[in-house]
Amino acid sequence: MNETLQGDRRALLYSLLGDLPERSNTLSCRKVKELAVENYMVEVIWINEVIPAYFARSRNVSGKMPVVMFNHSHGGNYHIGKTELLHSSTYLQSESYAKALTDLGYGVLCMDMIGFGERKGKTESELFKEMIWKGEVLWGRMVYDSLRGLDYLVEREDVDSSRIATLGMSMGGLMSWWLAALDTRIRICIDIAAQVEANTLIACRGLDHHGFYSYVPGLLKYFQTSEIQSLIAPRHHLSLVGTDDKLTPLAGLDIIDDELKSVYDKAGFSEYWKMIRYMCGHIETSGMREDVLMFLKNHL
Repeated sequence: MNETLQGDRRALLYSLLGDLPERSNTLSCRKVKELAVENYMVEVIWINEVIPAYFARSRNVSGKMPVVMFNHSHGGNYHIGKTELLHSSTYLQSESYAKALTDLGYGVLCMDMIGFGERKGKTESELFKEMIWKGEVLWGRMVYDSLRGLDYLVEREDVDSSRIATLGMSMGGLMSWWLAALDTRIRICIDIAAQVEANTLIACRGLDHHGFYSYVPGLLKYFQTSEIQSLIAPRHHLSLVGTDDKLTPLAGLDIIDDELKSVYDKAGFSEYWKMIRYMCGHIETSGMREDVLMFLKNHL
């Protein structure tokens, strides 16, 4: 797919996300405080006064640093949100990604998605229904906020804007490949337990395994899962999946893997797409963590 066609497809994909504020609106950021945690520092910030976020960085890094956008998961843990970056979760490895990534010299941004952390209040179903009535889409708002987070990173003087990765598990992994598909400023995409092939999920009667947040009206009229992710090519993309994960049916993994292999082969970058399968459910294994960190070391 040539760059012009990719650009047109990105515009179409973004248009499905409902009524959203203009991307060109002024961006503001307010640092509330800075915390010393183990061997790294955490800035507590507010983006546009509505998105609370953490930015973690090593105490020992000077100059411009590569950065990872860490997208928090769902898991029904609405009270956690961005604190997953600092304290991990029951289905991630015990060492936090804040420590693991800052130890390698990366900066890390994590924001509360609407309905989570400091933005919790209304239930997910309430938010979804209210927004649909208003011509808005819950996932669209989450994507928009994440894109504004990317805008914030690019504006930071201590960030190397040519070296930005996106990473997450489950809902966070879904956000990773949506972000990378929509914005070429993302150099590397890594998703964990987040490969949901829509038609396979429907056939398996698995829709109720997922929350309301991810359903975009009209999406399947224009895009299948692999077609969204084809917009990431030819950039680096690592996908880590569990063969026993009922949220990501195995037959769907085969479809996505085969189709993206074809896309990357045709682009001449077959080695830039990689799906690694583990015999596990909806968790991050120690092997997955090793793969994530090695992929970042090699490509970011």
